[in-house]
Order: sequence, then structure tokens, then C-alpha cells
Amino acid sequence: MEQTLKITNVLADPTRYSIYDYIVKKHGPVTVQEIADQFSIHPNVARLHLSKLEDIKMIVSENLKTGKGGRPSRVYRLSDEVIELSFPFRDYRLLAKIAIETMLSLGKDGEEALYTTGKQYGKEIIEKQLAKFGTTKENLTFEQKIQILRSTMNMLGFYPDIYVREDNETFFFEVYNCPFRELAEEHTSITCTMHMHFINGLLEGLFDDFQLKNLRTMFDGCQSCAYNVLAAR
Repeated sequence: MEQTLKITNVLADPTRYSIYDYIVKKHGPVTVQEIADQFSIHPNVARLHLSKLEDIKMIVSENLKTGKGGRPSRVYRLSDEVIELSFPFRDYRLLAKIAIETMLSLGKDGEEALYTTGKQYGKEIIEKQLAKFGTTKENLTFEQKIQILRSTMNMLGFYPDIYVREDNETFFFEVYNCPFRELAEEHTSITCTMHMHFINGLLEGLFDDFQLKNLRTMFDGCQSCAYNVLAAR
């Protein structure tokens, strides 16, 4: 309870929460001076906000050598530790683990059911987003589809960077946060494959014809999962 109160107290400050949100979307380390400049605050105030976030283990700091001599620069980045708050207590991670292991116990049929359901959920999420805007995928431009994909992925906690190539038919995106990371650490293959089907569902909700290719994953030792998509306009 003490840690819960500490977390809620730290995040109750609007500036501090905005700093955390900035770090989440930065996809890389930040410095005290960068935060001070970004939020128009004194470096000492920026340092205090960062220290408070580090105290509750939402970010971590390390010394980074610049290669130019002198003192190393101190940088801050997101922590890999998961912070969960629930009132009253709920354990959805345990439920997810039970569901995954139940699917695995059913063999190939269980795996296929998981992948099919993952894809369907992805498609339904996009369809709900389109309904909210009162439109359909047929009425959207390529650029609008990319924007909806980006906003939906942000809503889901993927925090992607999306790059449209010059041909305006191919786009590349990186996902920096894995919402299923703890499950994937125990069941990497099945969780990553389900995630791929989920993304397929998101894309199917926006594009009639596309090809999705996974280029790399965090579990290959990379900082992000990367995908390439060839989509008909």
C-alpha cells in the first residue's frame, strides 16, 4: 500500500506525468537539460522530477560516456519493470498465463484458435475506431489510414514510429513497447505469433490488400520489433 500511495503521489503532478509521457514516446534516453528545455523549467526542477520518477522505478538512470573526456553524461530511460495498480486487487497477468497454457495444452488446434482470435480482436478494434469517426476504410485516404493505425497503436500502448516510403505504398514501423512482454518471455514463439496475427487484424481493418513482414523482434536482442508493410492504396 505504501508503494501504491507513493506512485499515485508522484504521478499526480501534471508536469511530472507529462515528462514521463514524453520519455515513453521518445524511444530513447533523455538528459536533464533536454527535459528542462522541452518543458521550459529550470534544470534543477527537471532533475527533481526525474529523480521522483526514478524513485518509483518508472525510469532508470545511467552514466553515458561521451568519448570526449570529462565527466560522463547522466541519462534517463524507461525502466523495464512493470508497475501495476488495481483497486481492488486483480491479477489479469495470471489469467492471461492460464489462458495461454490452456491453449498450449490443446495442441495445434489450441494454437490456431489463439491466432484466429488474436487477428479477430485486432480487426474489431480498428472497426470500432472507424465507427467512432463515422467512416469506413473505403472512404479513407492512404494517409488517413496510416494516421488511424498510429493513433490506435498508441491507444494500445505500442507507441510505434511509422515511416511511409517514397513509393507511398510501403511503410515501415517499429514497436517499442510489448504489451505482452511478460508472457512472451515465458512463451516467446506462441505469443509473438499471436501478436503478428493481431497486427494482421489491425491492418485488415484498414487495407483490402497488404503484405506484412516481421523484420526483427525485441527477443532477438533488439530495442524494438520492426515490420514492413506493402499495402495497396
